[in-house]
Amino acid sequence: MNKKIFRSSMLTVFLVLIATIALIMGVLFQFFEKQIQVELENEAKLLARAVEKEGAGYFASFEGVNNRVTLVGEDGTVLFDSEADVSGLDNHSEREEIRKAKEDGEGMSIRYSTTLTQKTVNYALRLSDGRILRVSMKQYTVISILMGMLQPILVIMSVALILTLALSARVSRAIIEPINRLDLDVPENNDAYEELTPLLRKIADQKETIEEQLDDARKKQREFNLITENMSEGFLIIDQDANLLTYNTAALKLLDIVPPADKSVLLLCRAKEFRDVISEVMSGKRAENVMVRMERSYSLIANPVFEKEAVIGAVIIMLDITESEKRDALRREFTANVSHELKTPLTSISGFAELMKAGDVPKEDVADFSKSIYDEAQRLITLVNDIIKISELDGQSISFENESVDVYELAKEVISRLEAEADKKDIAFHLIGGRAEIMGVRRILDEMLYNLCDNAIKYNKEGGTVDILVNQAEEGVHVIVRDTGIGISKAHQDRVFERFYRVDKSHSKKVGGTGLGLAIVKHGAMYHHAKISMESAVDVGTTVTLAFPGVKRIQ
Repeated sequence: MNKKIFRSSMLTVFLVLIATIALIMGVLFQFFEKQIQVELENEAKLLARAVEKEGAGYFASFEGVNNRVTLVGEDGTVLFDSEADVSGLDNHSEREEIRKAKEDGEGMSIRYSTTLTQKTVNYALRLSDGRILRVSMKQYTVISILMGMLQPILVIMSVALILTLALSARVSRAIIEPINRLDLDVPENNDAYEELTPLLRKIADQKETIEEQLDDARKKQREFNLITENMSEGFLIIDQDANLLTYNTAALKLLDIVPPADKSVLLLCRAKEFRDVISEVMSGKRAENVMVRMERSYSLIANPVFEKEAVIGAVIIMLDITESEKRDALRREFTANVSHELKTPLTSISGFAELMKAGDVPKEDVADFSKSIYDEAQRLITLVNDIIKISELDGQSISFENESVDVYELAKEVISRLEAEADKKDIAFHLIGGRAEIMGVRRILDEMLYNLCDNAIKYNKEGGTVDILVNQAEEGVHVIVRDTGIGISKAHQDRVFERFYRVDKSHSKKVGGTGLGLAIVKHGAMYHHAKISMESAVDVGTTVTLAFPGVKRIQ
């Protein structure tokens, strides 16, 4: 702006200077031309009086003047000329000033030289005897005057140009300085040109509007960040070149990456499923896929973002579906296991029944066949009952109300029911601790202790021991079942509480059972908000601990 004002000032002053010089010279030239014409006219009249008074003899003693004097006869013949020989001059009757003088008594004409640098002003006056007296004066034209004054004019213009440069620079600075001092943060508090007041007022209004819009945008950004940062789902937004625009922390955790230094989303994850989703969504289609990464499963959902018909980006949501996938796998495994466990006894029952129906069983073997059918049927009933228990615990559909249960006394009852099985393997029970109560469902607690003790017998060694400890602690009641059996290796300890999971299937078939005992214990512990833990070593034994909260000691 400063340069623009400077150039404008320079141009204005320069044009004004040129126009002023031209105008002054034009006015002065016109003024002096009129003065010359007046002087020429006066001189002609003075000479005319002298000729009228003295006659033609006046020119005999005429010594000449600064201007040229010519006397023309009535027929146009030149009678006298102060600068030229009359014999060499042509007839002047057609000269403009001579013709006008004959007609009007006086006449004037101007004739330019061929170079236009000089002009001749002629004034003719008719005498009383009809002769014409003409006085001529040579005068420089404007062009010749300008050419003659070119050097001083250039000097004047140079000086004026220097002054103009200095003044224009000073004026432009003086104009710009108050504008440069404007405080646009507080536009309404500026003391500036009155003409800028509407602009400053408008800037203040716009600033207020922009501040409100920025506050609103920042608020929405905070809300957006608050929502996305608290999402458990990963959230990515990319542009049309697959460059990452924004993301949330969950996305970085799910992909197990640090905040990306490179903007290309394809460099964050090189999994084929991820790249396929990006490729498909950038073609303008909604894309879905499942990606497995570091033993975890992720569902990828990508939607394109359009501007008119062009894809300008995409939104990608990442969901951790590992647990869901595991539940589905467990559900399928459970279904397969149930089918297998039901099929085995049913096949036996069907086979025995078919032989008995065909009459191919000797009478002395009917009792054994009937016993086998009965045992398999009991196995089915036990399996179905265990499945029902698991379903009830899963659905929290237990119809019994909580009551105060003495765990120590309940352990005594369980031992009494299992003593016969323990005696078969010469296994000794030891109940240690004191009486304690917890609030719970007696039937479930009984089933939990029974299953733990039953497993401690089945997987124990001949002549082994089973210890049951009921311990009152500050945080609650601990029930510990410890045996001296075959133990469980570390590789299997995390899975023994799964439904139908067996460490040694061949051994499990020998000892019997449905494979749901420890699963019932686990779900019973969850129902009572108890913690369950296991310690085991192969050929040393297994210890299972149940920690029940919120109990009270019986005095």
